[in-house]
Amino acid sequence: MDSVNIRQLNERIQKESSFVDLLTLEMGKVIVGQKNLVDNLLIGLLSGGHILLEGVPGLAKTLAINTLSQAVDAKFNRIQFTPDLLPADVIGTMIYSQKNESFEVHKGPVFANFVLADEINRSPAKVQSALLEAMQEHQVTIGENTFRLPEPFLVMATQNPIEQEGTYPLPEAQVDRFMLKVVVSYPAKEEERQIIRMNGAGEFPKASPVVTPDDILRAREVVREVYMDEKIERYIVDIVNATRKPEDYSLAELKDLIAYGGSPRASISLAMASKAYAFIKRRGYVIPEDVRAVCKEVLRHRIGLTYEAEAENVTTDEIIEKVINAVIVP
Repeated sequence: MDSVNIRQLNERIQKESSFVDLLTLEMGKVIVGQKNLVDNLLIGLLSGGHILLEGVPGLAKTLAINTLSQAVDAKFNRIQFTPDLLPADVIGTMIYSQKNESFEVHKGPVFANFVLADEINRSPAKVQSALLEAMQEHQVTIGENTFRLPEPFLVMATQNPIEQEGTYPLPEAQVDRFMLKVVVSYPAKEEERQIIRMNGAGEFPKASPVVTPDDILRAREVVREVYMDEKIERYIVDIVNATRKPEDYSLAELKDLIAYGGSPRASISLAMASKAYAFIKRRGYVIPEDVRAVCKEVLRHRIGLTYEAEAENVTTDEIIEKVINAVIVP
C-alpha cells in the first residue's frame, strides 16, 4: 500500500474520529477516572463487540454504560438478572389481545441500542442463551416472527467476582461471544476524594448527547478501513497460536497450565479491537502497540486454565503477559 493512500486514510481518520474526544469528555463529566473502562467501552462501540465487565459492586459499571447511551443519544435498557428471570422477560413474548382477538408481540427490554445485563451470572443458562442469540445474530425470534435489533447494538454484561453463592457461571461458548472482558479496578485515592465530593454536593452532572447512532455506524465503516499490514496479521495469529501451542514459542512451562487457548474468534476480535484502538488514537494504520494494548481484554476470558494453574494461583493475565513477551514483535 503506497504512502499516499496511507496519508489520505490518516487524514480521513483524523476527521472522522474527532467525536471520540467529545465522547470521552462527556463521559469524563460523570465518570471519575476509570480511563481503561471508558476506552474499552469505546472500542466495543466502534468495533461492534459486546463487553463483559467484572468488578466488585460500586465501581460505576452501570453508570458508565448509562452515561455512554446519554452521550450517544441512544436508547438504553437495564435488565437485572435474577434466578427467577425467564427468557420472555428479556426478549419479549406473545400476549393475547381480547380487543383484537389475536396474539400480539410484546417486545422485551433487549430492543435497545445499549443493553446492560446486570449480574448476568445470577440467571440460569436458558435466560443467558436467550440474550446470546440477540448478541450473535442481532435478531430476536418471538413466536413465528423474527425481529432485527436496532443498530448500533451493544450488550454490556456485569458479573461480581466475589460472590459465587447462587450463581450460574457462563459456559465457555457463551463467554466467547463477548469481544472484551474488562476487569474494573478500584479508583485512585485522589479520584475517590473527587467521587466523595461530587456525591456530597448532591449535584450529579449529566452527559449531553454529542453523537448520533448514525455517526457510530459511519465510524464503524471507517474503523474497518484502518490499514493492517500482513506483518501485524501474522503477529496477531502468533499471539493466539501461542495460547494453543505454547511449546512452539519457547513457552513449554505454560503447556500444563493452559487447558485450551483462544479460538479463531479471538484472532478476529484482536484484529478488530486493534483497529478500533488505532482509530481512537487517530491513526489510519495498526502498530504492534495497538495489539498489545487490547490483548488482555480480548484474551483473558478465552484461555482455559488447568487445575494445576488454579492450584498455583496462576491467572490468565500472567499467561498473556508471558505470551506477549515471548512472541516476536514485527
